[in-house]
Amino acid sequence: MRRAGRTTALLVVLGAVLAVLGTGTAQAAGYRYWSFWEGSGSGWAYATQGPSLVRPDDGSVQGFRFAVSADSQDAAKPRRSPDFSKICAATPARHGTKRVALVIDAGTAADAPEGETPPPPRTACAQIPKDASSAEALASVAEPLRYGSDALLCAITGYPATGCGEQVSRTTGADSGRPATADASPPTSAAAGTGGSDGGGPSAGVLVGVGAVLLLGIAAVAQARRRRG
Repeated sequence: MRRAGRTTALLVVLGAVLAVLGTGTAQAAGYRYWSFWEGSGSGWAYATQGPSLVRPDDGSVQGFRFAVSADSQDAAKPRRSPDFSKICAATPARHGTKRVALVIDAGTAADAPEGETPPPPRTACAQIPKDASSAEALASVAEPLRYGSDALLCAITGYPATGCGEQVSRTTGADSGRPATADASPPTSAAAGTGGSDGGGPSAGVLVGVGAVLLLGIAAVAQARRRRG
């Protein structure tokens, strides 16, 4: 009887733990938006400024990727390598201008708004005035662009046709963040220290809840043993 009672109590504790973990996952969310990247020989790095503030040098590579992301650590990178020599091979240098290689990746069907199909990734070489911004480089090769009232980049070459940085449900433990605007910093975790870079683990709040449930369960088992003793 004592073994059966202890087993029952432990099963109750386990069920409560799983319930807490499930709640943390169900409440997670992300944002559907175009993220902005800067390329180099080592790969892609999330841009620390918006495209309207960046003044790229001649020979730079910039990337744009559409996806559902919780924050900058969770954001999906462009799926083409930042290879300036390849992208701009057919565009000769010209006095008074600069060349900026662009990688435009509209993402996967899983990240697309309902009813829309993402166009395939593509590259382009923008030849623009020397003082032009990344936003101007993009506009020169990928119109029409669509911006929101808060300067958020909503669409490139008309994709997506609707929506702008909307929040969507995600099956992950990462905290939600904010999409980057054309002249603002990249998205950051909504609560400092709680965002996950792996996008799959429980948040600190969930772990605290699990600990509390475990302590209560252990106390209940101990009390039951004392009564039967």
